[in-house]
Amino acid sequence: MITARKRHTGLAAAAGVLGGVLAVTALGGTAHAATGGDGAGNRPKADAPAGRTAAPDVSDARIKITPGEGAHGVAVDGPVKVTASDGKLTKVTMTALATGAVVPGTLSADGASWTPDGALKRAAKYQIAAEAADDQGRPATATATFATVSPANDFIGHLTPQNGSTVGVGMPVSFTFDKAVRDKAAVESEIQVSSSSGQQVVGHWLNDGRLDFRPQSYWKPGSTVTVKLTSQGVQKTVAFKIGRSQVSTVDVKTKKMTVVRDGKAIRTIPISSGSTEHPTYNGQMVISEKFQHTRMSASSVGLTNEDGKPAYDIAAVPHAMRLTDSGTFIHGNYWSADSVFGKANTSHGCVGLNDARGGGDSKQPAAWFFDHSMTGDVVIVKNSADQGKLAPDNGLSDWNVPWSQWVAGGTAG
Repeated sequence: MITARKRHTGLAAAAGVLGGVLAVTALGGTAHAATGGDGAGNRPKADAPAGRTAAPDVSDARIKITPGEGAHGVAVDGPVKVTASDGKLTKVTMTALATGAVVPGTLSADGASWTPDGALKRAAKYQIAAEAADDQGRPATATATFATVSPANDFIGHLTPQNGSTVGVGMPVSFTFDKAVRDKAAVESEIQVSSSSGQQVVGHWLNDGRLDFRPQSYWKPGSTVTVKLTSQGVQKTVAFKIGRSQVSTVDVKTKKMTVVRDGKAIRTIPISSGSTEHPTYNGQMVISEKFQHTRMSASSVGLTNEDGKPAYDIAAVPHAMRLTDSGTFIHGNYWSADSVFGKANTSHGCVGLNDARGGGDSKQPAAWFFDHSMTGDVVIVKNSADQGKLAPDNGLSDWNVPWSQWVAGGTAG
């Protein structure tokens, strides 16, 4: 089975926003600007006398902060403004979070609005705290934090894996950028990756928009990997833990997969891999995503029958784990006969394990493997008829680059 997609957003962690050459953000999507803080602001309630319930004595004042909480890419001369309705602004403070400096601004004579006095800095984070009161003097407050647009020579980098996560020994530290990086040395100089195991960690540019870090061999089980990002004096630290070691080897010739946990073979599973027409990649791959169920359609990779219909379209493939961005999975297969597994290679490039429809049978090999795997685990395929070379940036396939080439692909030194 094979299905195409771009790098999924579910792997990444918010690593913070840094100014300067490198800005690192969450890979999990865009934070859209919203007008207003929390509408009416945080309105205090009056205490009710003991034994009674009193209606809260809240302010009628409404505060609106533009842009809203979580906005980014805000123009330095853009629509930054605080307004009040059904009341008047009494105090507005805008602060540059990196330095703590207060941004000068002007409150209108009627207390209806506030604006900063000049342009903001690029690639900076700001917080606005506003206070207002209605005609009875009852207070209301609102806050919003936002980030300004980065300069044209800055880059937005998306970091995986997630801060605080536990991953398998094959998980690289991976930065993907929103555009091609020309000054790679400058970007790489702002990133330091280290392991508590003492392993040497080296960065390598897989392409103009992706920088990965890894040691010569898989991470040591139980170690902690720390990523430090520094730009214009601002530092952000992200750390994740390496779990137990699990490396599974799929032998296409014997049609079996051997699962090795911490150096000991714990199970051998019959498999069915890619057919002669659609052979599975050889090489070292890393589990990047896990799905209890996922839809797989041949139309996503242009595999169609003579009538133009997809060669396959399965709505709920159980226990699916992604191995490459181009669509290689190791997954459950309930539509093939039991006799296929360990005997014939029939897939369109994926590695199939025997499973039940719906994936509800925990005794099935696919369910067992899914439950005993984590993102970052290594799956090695050997003896496939495929003559192509698995690109290291196709998924998390970094380990297919020899160490001497990996070191040469960085900019340090």
